[in-house]
Amino acid sequence: MDNKKKILIVEDDVYIGDMLEEALLKEGYGVVRAYSGTEALYAVSGRPDLVLLDLMLPGLDGEEVLAKITGMPVIVISAKADVDSKVGLLLGGAVDYVTKPFHMKELLARISVHLRNASAAPKERFLSFDEIMLDTDTHIVTIGPQKAKLTRTEYAILKILLQNPGQVVTKSFLLDHISEDTPDCTESSLKMHISNLRKKLREGNGKDYIEAVWGIGFLLRAG
Repeated sequence: MDNKKKILIVEDDVYIGDMLEEALLKEGYGVVRAYSGTEALYAVSGRPDLVLLDLMLPGLDGEEVLAKITGMPVIVISAKADVDSKVGLLLGGAVDYVTKPFHMKELLARISVHLRNASAAPKERFLSFDEIMLDTDTHIVTIGPQKAKLTRTEYAILKILLQNPGQVVTKSFLLDHISEDTPDCTESSLKMHISNLRKKLREGNGKDYIEAVWGIGFLLRAG
Protein backbone atom coordinates (compact mmCIF):
# COMPACT_ATOMS: atom_id res chain seq x y z
CA MET A 1 0.00 0.00 0.00
CA ASP A 2 1.01 3.60 -0.61
CA ASN A 3 2.20 5.03 2.73
CA LYS A 4 3.25 8.49 1.58
CA LYS A 5 1.64 11.37 3.43
CA LYS A 6 -1.36 12.96 1.76
CA ILE A 7 -1.96 16.72 1.94
CA LEU A 8 -5.22 18.50 1.12
CA ILE A 9 -4.81 21.96 -0.47
CA VAL A 10 -7.92 24.11 0.02
CA GLU A 11 -7.31 27.16 -2.19
CA ASP A 12 -9.53 28.83 -4.79
CA ASP A 13 -6.63 30.74 -6.39
CA VAL A 14 -5.51 28.30 -9.09
CA TYR A 15 -2.03 29.85 -9.43
CA ILE A 16 -1.26 29.51 -5.70
CA GLY A 17 -2.79 26.04 -5.58
CA ASP A 18 -0.70 24.88 -8.55
CA MET A 19 2.46 26.30 -6.99
CA LEU A 20 1.75 24.48 -3.70
CA GLU A 21 0.93 21.23 -5.48
CA GLU A 22 4.14 21.32 -7.54
CA ALA A 23 6.29 21.93 -4.44
CA LEU A 24 4.56 19.19 -2.41
CA LEU A 25 4.80 16.62 -5.20
CA LYS A 26 8.54 17.37 -5.47
CA GLU A 27 8.85 16.57 -1.75
CA GLY A 28 7.15 13.21 -2.29
CA TYR A 29 3.75 14.01 -0.78
CA GLY A 30 0.42 12.93 -2.22
CA VAL A 31 -1.84 15.90 -3.02
CA VAL A 32 -5.62 16.42 -3.03
CA ARG A 33 -7.18 19.71 -4.19
CA ALA A 34 -10.36 21.53 -3.13
CA TYR A 35 -11.44 24.91 -4.48
CA SER A 36 -14.31 25.77 -2.11
CA GLY A 37 -15.34 25.22 1.49
CA THR A 38 -17.95 22.65 0.48
CA GLU A 39 -15.43 20.71 -1.61
CA ALA A 40 -13.01 20.84 1.33
CA LEU A 41 -15.45 19.11 3.69
CA TYR A 42 -16.02 16.37 1.12
CA ALA A 43 -12.24 15.96 0.59
CA VAL A 44 -11.62 15.78 4.36
CA SER A 45 -13.70 12.58 4.46
CA GLY A 46 -10.77 10.95 2.62
CA ARG A 47 -8.72 11.58 5.79
CA PRO A 48 -5.65 13.46 4.51
CA ASP A 49 -2.68 13.64 6.88
CA LEU A 50 -2.62 17.46 6.85
CA VAL A 51 -4.72 20.33 5.46
CA LEU A 52 -3.48 23.62 3.98
CA LEU A 53 -6.49 25.93 4.35
CA ASP A 54 -7.08 29.32 2.72
CA LEU A 55 -9.65 31.53 4.48
CA MET A 56 -11.26 33.44 1.61
CA LEU A 57 -13.22 30.67 -0.11
CA PRO A 58 -16.45 30.52 -2.12
CA GLY A 59 -19.32 28.84 -0.27
CA LEU A 60 -18.27 28.06 3.29
CA ASP A 61 -15.36 30.27 4.38
CA GLY A 62 -12.16 28.97 5.96
CA GLU A 63 -13.27 29.63 9.55
CA GLU A 64 -16.43 27.54 9.02
CA VAL A 65 -14.42 24.73 7.43
CA LEU A 66 -11.85 24.76 10.25
CA ALA A 67 -14.60 24.35 12.85
CA LYS A 68 -15.74 21.13 11.15
CA ILE A 69 -12.30 19.47 10.80
CA THR A 70 -11.11 17.15 13.55
CA GLY A 71 -8.36 14.60 13.94
CA MET A 72 -5.80 16.10 11.55
CA PRO A 73 -3.43 19.11 11.60
CA VAL A 74 -4.62 22.23 9.74
CA ILE A 75 -2.26 25.00 8.64
CA VAL A 76 -4.11 28.19 7.74
CA ILE A 77 -2.65 30.18 4.83
CA SER A 78 -4.09 33.67 4.62
CA ALA A 79 -3.40 37.27 3.62
CA LYS A 80 -4.86 38.38 6.98
CA ALA A 81 -1.84 39.44 9.01
CA ASP A 82 -3.41 40.90 12.19
CA VAL A 83 -2.66 39.22 15.50
CA ASP A 84 -6.32 38.81 16.53
CA SER A 85 -7.07 36.77 13.39
CA LYS A 86 -4.07 34.53 14.03
CA VAL A 87 -4.89 34.00 17.70
CA GLY A 88 -8.56 33.29 16.95
CA LEU A 89 -7.74 30.67 14.34
CA LEU A 90 -5.08 28.98 16.47
CA LEU A 91 -7.53 28.79 19.35
CA GLY A 92 -10.14 27.53 16.87
CA GLY A 93 -8.14 24.42 16.06
CA ALA A 94 -5.42 25.34 13.55
CA VAL A 95 -1.91 24.08 14.40
CA ASP A 96 -0.21 26.92 12.52
CA TYR A 97 -0.83 30.16 10.61
CA VAL A 98 1.18 31.25 7.57
CA THR A 99 0.72 34.73 6.13
CA LYS A 100 0.65 35.33 2.36
CA PRO A 101 3.01 35.91 0.65
CA PHE A 102 5.06 33.09 2.19
CA HIS A 103 8.42 31.42 1.56
CA MET A 104 7.87 27.90 0.24
CA LYS A 105 10.93 26.56 2.07
CA GLU A 106 9.53 27.75 5.42
CA LEU A 107 6.07 26.33 4.68
CA LEU A 108 7.54 22.94 3.76
CA ALA A 109 9.51 22.93 7.03
CA ARG A 110 6.34 23.69 9.02
CA ILE A 111 4.44 20.94 7.19
CA SER A 112 7.22 18.46 8.03
CA VAL A 113 7.18 19.44 11.72
CA HIS A 114 3.40 19.15 12.09
CA LEU A 115 3.28 15.80 10.29
CA ARG A 116 6.02 14.55 12.62
CA ASN A 117 4.16 15.86 15.69
CA ALA A 118 0.92 14.22 14.54
CA SER A 119 2.71 10.87 14.09
CA ALA A 120 4.32 11.14 17.53
CA ALA A 121 1.08 11.99 19.35
CA PRO A 122 0.34 9.41 22.06
CA LYS A 123 -2.35 6.92 21.11
CA GLU A 124 -5.42 6.77 23.35
CA ARG A 125 -5.95 3.45 25.10
CA PHE A 126 -9.74 3.74 25.32
CA LEU A 127 -11.91 4.80 22.40
CA SER A 128 -15.59 5.42 23.07
CA PHE A 129 -18.75 6.54 21.33
CA ASP A 130 -22.20 6.57 22.94
CA GLU A 131 -22.29 3.18 24.80
CA ILE A 132 -19.43 1.61 22.81
CA MET A 133 -16.03 1.27 24.53
CA LEU A 134 -12.92 -0.19 22.89
CA ASP A 135 -9.71 -0.99 24.78
CA THR A 136 -6.78 -0.81 22.35
CA ASP A 137 -4.52 -2.72 24.77
CA THR A 138 -6.73 -5.75 25.43
CA HIS A 139 -8.85 -5.48 22.25
CA ILE A 140 -11.97 -5.87 24.43
CA VAL A 141 -15.10 -4.13 23.07
CA THR A 142 -18.17 -3.49 25.22
CA ILE A 143 -21.59 -2.01 24.46
CA GLY A 144 -22.90 -0.82 27.80
CA PRO A 145 -22.34 -3.72 30.25
CA GLN A 146 -22.14 -6.35 27.51
CA LYS A 147 -18.97 -7.60 25.88
CA ALA A 148 -19.03 -7.86 22.06
CA LYS A 149 -17.18 -10.78 20.46
CA LEU A 150 -15.62 -9.32 17.32
CA THR A 151 -13.30 -10.85 14.75
CA ARG A 152 -9.92 -9.18 14.16
CA THR A 153 -11.28 -7.50 11.04
CA GLU A 154 -14.45 -6.24 12.74
CA TYR A 155 -12.32 -4.88 15.60
CA ALA A 156 -10.02 -3.09 13.12
CA ILE A 157 -12.97 -1.49 11.31
CA LEU A 158 -14.62 -0.37 14.56
CA LYS A 159 -11.35 1.10 15.84
CA ILE A 160 -11.00 3.30 12.73
CA LEU A 161 -14.64 4.43 12.96
CA LEU A 162 -14.20 5.28 16.65
CA GLN A 163 -11.09 7.32 15.82
CA ASN A 164 -13.21 9.38 13.39
CA PRO A 165 -16.59 9.84 15.13
CA GLY A 166 -19.24 11.76 13.24
CA GLN A 167 -17.15 11.84 10.06
CA VAL A 168 -17.59 9.84 6.88
CA VAL A 169 -14.72 7.35 6.57
CA THR A 170 -14.14 6.39 2.94
CA LYS A 171 -13.76 2.78 1.82
CA SER A 172 -10.26 3.51 0.54
CA PHE A 173 -9.22 5.01 3.91
CA LEU A 174 -10.52 1.95 5.74
CA LEU A 175 -8.65 -0.42 3.44
CA ASP A 176 -5.43 1.64 3.65
CA HIS A 177 -5.41 1.78 7.47
CA ILE A 178 -7.01 -1.51 8.48
CA SER A 179 -3.75 -3.47 8.10
CA GLU A 180 -2.53 -2.10 11.46
CA ASP A 181 -4.80 -4.63 13.18
CA THR A 182 -5.64 -7.21 10.52
CA PRO A 183 -4.44 -8.26 7.06
CA ASP A 184 -7.73 -10.01 6.32
CA CYS A 185 -9.84 -7.46 4.44
CA THR A 186 -10.28 -6.68 0.77
CA GLU A 187 -12.56 -4.32 -1.13
CA SER A 188 -14.83 -7.23 -2.04
CA SER A 189 -15.13 -8.51 1.57
CA LEU A 190 -15.42 -5.10 3.30
CA LYS A 191 -19.21 -4.91 2.88
CA MET A 192 -19.64 -8.32 4.55
CA HIS A 193 -17.38 -7.37 7.50
CA ILE A 194 -19.27 -4.08 7.98
CA SER A 195 -22.62 -5.92 7.88
CA ASN A 196 -21.47 -8.43 10.53
CA LEU A 197 -20.07 -5.65 12.73
CA ARG A 198 -23.29 -3.63 12.46
CA LYS A 199 -25.30 -6.70 13.52
CA LYS A 200 -23.09 -7.42 16.56
CA LEU A 201 -23.25 -3.78 17.74
CA ARG A 202 -27.04 -3.81 17.33
CA GLU A 203 -27.24 -6.95 19.50
CA GLY A 204 -25.58 -5.00 22.33
CA ASN A 205 -28.30 -2.41 22.87
CA GLY A 206 -30.60 -2.39 19.83
CA LYS A 207 -29.00 0.67 18.26
CA ASP A 208 -27.84 0.82 14.65
CA TYR A 209 -24.51 2.64 14.88
CA ILE A 210 -23.04 2.32 11.38
CA GLU A 211 -24.56 4.28 8.51
CA ALA A 212 -23.52 3.60 4.91
CA VAL A 213 -22.99 6.80 2.91
CA TRP A 214 -23.78 5.79 -0.65
CA GLY A 215 -20.76 5.66 -2.93
CA ILE A 216 -18.40 7.14 -0.31
CA GLY A 217 -17.98 5.10 2.85
CA PHE A 218 -19.33 4.72 6.38
CA LEU A 219 -20.30 6.95 9.29
CA LEU A 220 -20.49 6.17 13.01
CA ARG A 221 -23.58 7.80 14.48
CA ALA A 222 -25.66 7.55 17.63
CA GLY A 223 -28.25 4.91 16.74
